Amino acid sequence: MSTPRILSIQSHVVCGYVGNKSSVFPLHLHGFQVDAINSVQLSNHTGYSKGIKGQILKAQDITDLYTGLKENNLNFYDYVTTGYVGDPSFLETLARTVTDLREKNPNIKYVCDPVMGDEGHFYVPEALLSVYQKSIVPIADVLLPNQFEAEKLSGMSITCEADGWKVCDKLHSQGKAETVVITSGEIGDNPDEIVSLGSFNRGETKVKVCIPRIPSSFTGSGDVFAASFLIWSHKHPDNPVKIMTNTVNTTYAVLNRTYESFKHLDTPGSYDKELKLIQSKADLEDPPEFVQAILVKESS
Repeated sequence: MSTPRILSIQSHVVCGYVGNKSSVFPLHLHGFQVDAINSVQLSNHTGYSKGIKGQILKAQDITDLYTGLKENNLNFYDYVTTGYVGDPSFLETLARTVTDLREKNPNIKYVCDPVMGDEGHFYVPEALLSVYQKSIVPIADVLLPNQFEAEKLSGMSITCEADGWKVCDKLHSQGKAETVVITSGEIGDNPDEIVSLGSFNRGETKVKVCIPRIPSSFTGSGDVFAASFLIWSHKHPDNPVKIMTNTVNTTYAVLNRTYESFKHLDTPGSYDKELKLIQSKADLEDPPEFVQAILVKESS
């Protein structure tokens, strides 16, 4: 099997692990060749008390970078994956870039983590939502929103598991996505768990994972989830239960190791809570089984 090539368009931080800093390492470990475009270049993630310094790339920046790839015949990829984008014009141009990549390779898979916010609030300009709805959702093969993002993209609320599946069906209907995963949400009845719902084969196969709640918040966990999902779906394309089990266990292993590293501190700071990604190398390669996905509906 040839080495899969990925174009990863996400954020970059000098210090810490979010965006491409969270995604590229696990992908490299599993033998993927990753070319990265940084949608922003920042000193650190936005959770630090003194804020951030750096640059937000605009439409012309991604145009220049992609043009260079195209003119040198370097734009043949098996996957394109996108995460945090801070500028609406950049996101519009990104959509056109994906369309052009598909002309080069009609079989390319577009894996989109529509990073917009969490826990009830946006942390990107709200103008990005309409761009995602009009330009990105229709062309993505895989959508990986959290509960907040899924609700915003679909215009529907999620108060129970049945609502979650309806939202997945709505997102399938809005484009070409074969797979929609609500990566995390307050969907179940158990306050000690969060739930992940995976809708495969345009809703014909549905898989659920109940995840023990870690008593902390993390930055970059969605980026690890997205990279892990790409890895395990490439390795087990016909096994949604395996994909969801391995993806969640990989992500959980990183978060749990991170939590164990700072839980003794009375007031852990942002740096203390940076993901212990490098220390989790073995778990990224072969995740321990914390949870097991269950099949809710199987394709007929």
